[in-house]
Amino acid sequence: MVQRREPTARQMRLGTELRRLREAAGLTAVDAAALLGANRVQMSHIEAGLVGVSEERVRRLASHYACTDDEFIDALVGMATDRTRGWWEEYRGLLPTSFLDLAELDHHAAFLHEVSILYVPGLLQTEGYARAVFSARVPELTSEELELRVRHRMRRQQIGIPYELVIHESALRIRVSDRAASRAQLTKLVELSEADTITVRVIPFDLDDFARAASSMTYVGGPVPKLDTVVRDVPHGSALIDSEAQLSAFRTRFRKVEAASLDPERSRDFINRLAKEL
Repeated sequence: MVQRREPTARQMRLGTELRRLREAAGLTAVDAAALLGANRVQMSHIEAGLVGVSEERVRRLASHYACTDDEFIDALVGMATDRTRGWWEEYRGLLPTSFLDLAELDHHAAFLHEVSILYVPGLLQTEGYARAVFSARVPELTSEELELRVRHRMRRQQIGIPYELVIHESALRIRVSDRAASRAQLTKLVELSEADTITVRVIPFDLDDFARAASSMTYVGGPVPKLDTVVRDVPHGSALIDSEAQLSAFRTRFRKVEAASLDPERSRDFINRLAKEL
């Protein structure tokens, strides 16, 4: 088995899920390795996403782990046998790995739910807005680094899956650049909100229950709920959350935030009104 130098987030997630199944079955890595005719180190590499694993091995492990969820097993097999080399691989070695992980998540997502408090999310940003956001980075980016990030962000926007955004009024009012750029961003947000796959809801300053939306998050739907992922911003990139307990909590949080927001039509009117004020 050829060891990967830099496994992707998807490859590591497959390994994590196989480890969770093993631990739930009460087996050690040595026990699992014996089932495959491998050694403990090889099993550790599989569970770390450092080496690939065949469909036959995934199904054999699932059987020995007494996993009877056929839909989940099929999804793991899909992850193990996927040979997609996405457009984001062009940026490997040029951008931080977190940028590639987000693009890979987008590509395989069934749906996206997002809560945004301070910024218009990257998937809906204009080029000018994105450039202003990246220009504010400390330490300052070189012109080449800046253009790479902007180009990558614009490429990520080519998705056609259901996308639901709950955005706070603060994110709509904060001017990351000048008045014209803010107006262009709000106008684009209104236009995008009319697409069949995109739903935008607003939480105004004067709406009750804001505490439920106290932080931003992106909830990424997987092929089955067990393979969902939550993305949270951290100081040096993004944190990917995938434990079942946390996923359940974030599902509940999004439903509550959504319930506290304006409906799509009122939200569109609200954004239109802000744009006209500029």
